[in-house]
Parts: sequence; structure tokens; C-alpha cells
Amino acid sequence: MPFLIVLLVLLALVLIILISNIAIVPQAYVYVLERMGVYYGTWAAGFHMKVPFVDRVAKKVSLKEQVVDFKPQPVITRDNVTMQIDTVVFFQITDAKLFTYGVERPLSAIENLTATTLRNIIGEMELDHTLTSRDIINAKITAILDEATDKWGIKVNRVEVKNIIPPRDIQEAMEKQMRAERERRESILRAEGEKRSAILVAEGEKESTILRADAVREQRIREAQGEAQAIMEVQRALADSIKLLNEAAPTQQVLTLKSFEALEKVADGKATKLIVPSNMQNLAATLASAKEFITEAK
Repeated sequence: MPFLIVLLVLLALVLIILISNIAIVPQAYVYVLERMGVYYGTWAAGFHMKVPFVDRVAKKVSLKEQVVDFKPQPVITRDNVTMQIDTVVFFQITDAKLFTYGVERPLSAIENLTATTLRNIIGEMELDHTLTSRDIINAKITAILDEATDKWGIKVNRVEVKNIIPPRDIQEAMEKQMRAERERRESILRAEGEKRSAILVAEGEKESTILRADAVREQRIREAQGEAQAIMEVQRALADSIKLLNEAAPTQQVLTLKSFEALEKVADGKATKLIVPSNMQNLAATLASAKEFITEAK
């Protein structure tokens, strides 16, 4: 009976030891395995079993891209201006063995290397160039860090300069300059707007003047056309009356009577002078003939 108990205890201990040495590596991770204190291999994602009391997981390494935001670093430009620059580094572990055994505290190493590289790059640039060349700075830092971290099993994908903070007096001068530039642009835009408005007003007045002149010209043309049409109508009526008169073959007495009617209209007018025909001595005879003609007509 005691032997059975001991056996059961031993089996339980063996089972516990086996279970405790089962390792399941999740996706996007690798485990660095040591055997008797020496690197033995790298486990990828999946089920693995350690040798009890011999194997040890030295490090669990994530293969996902990682982001590290480093605190601002003081740097000096070529024209002796001290500014604060903070960076963001995007990196990925490509070799778990080199990452585990290549450098102590890899993140601290990357931070120090970034600060040193940044000082070297900014030290060759002036302030104005630094403020307008972020892309150039990012590209240079990325290339240098990527090459330097290869021996650590790290791939630096990119480095971004997050903030460039110049001294306070320079910030104030830059703010004044930007304010002046903004006011200058506003003045230019205002002047262009006023110029455009004046041009539009002038064009409107020009078009209005042209339209008024066209209206007056059209009115005069229509008046002239109306007068010409009226004259034509009068002339046409006169021609028709003459034609009818010629077709009627009037006698001398009718013509004389018509002349007296015309003379009467002239006399009834506002003329101050009246021209009397030279043959007025035959007036009585003419009147007598006209009377006789009217009587016969009736």
C-alpha cells in the first residue's frame, strides 16, 4: 500500500513536470530556447515541448512592428542655435537570436543611437534649413539607424521627427515674421479684391453706357423709320390722289376750284403773308364757271 501511494505521487509529479514544460507559442511571437545555458534554437508559433531541467525559454520576442516615442533631445545647429527635438522610431525585430544576445537593453541602445545621429545631422544644418527639412532629416536618420541596428537583429522601418522646438526668443521672432507674412497676404488679397471689384464696377458702367447708347440709337432708328414710313405713306397717298385725279380727267374749272380750296387752307393758317396769283383779274369769270359746274354736278 505505501508503495502504491509513492508510485501515484511519482506519476503525479511526472505529469506535472511534463505539463509545465509544454509551450504554446502564439502568432507573431518567437521563443528563444537555451539548453544548459547555451542557445539551442528559436521556436516559431505552435506547440512545443521542453526537456525538463535542461531547456529554458531565454526570451519571448514579438515580431510585430513596434513604436517608441523618445523624449526631446537638445541639439545644436551649425549657426549655434540650441533646440529640442523629439523623435518617433518604428522598428521590427527580424532576428530573435541577435536581438537576444546582440545588445543589452536594445531600446535604450536605439534611443542613444538616435540622439547621437540626430546631433550629427543637425550640427551640419542651419536653423532655417532644419525647420524646413524634416523629410531629409527623417530619411538620413532612418538610413543610419537601419544600418547600425542590423547586427542587433532589428529593422528600423522609419524615423519621424515629431517636434522641433527652437528657443523662446526665436519662436517669438518666427511668430512675428509669420504674423507679418499673414498680414501681407491679407493686404494683397484685400487689394486684389478691391481691384477686382473696381474692374467689375467699371465693366458694369461700360456695359450700362453701351446699352443706353444702343437704346438711344435704336429709338432714333425707329423714329427715323417711322418718319420715313409716314413720309412714304403721305407720298403714296399723294401719288394715288394724283393718279385718281388724272384718271378722272378733270376740267379746267375743277382744277381752278381745287386751287381755291388750297388757297382757303393757306389763308386759314397762321401764315403772315399770302401770295395771290397774278391772274386774279379773271376771278369773277372763274367763280362764275365754278358755280355753273357745281350746278350741273348737282
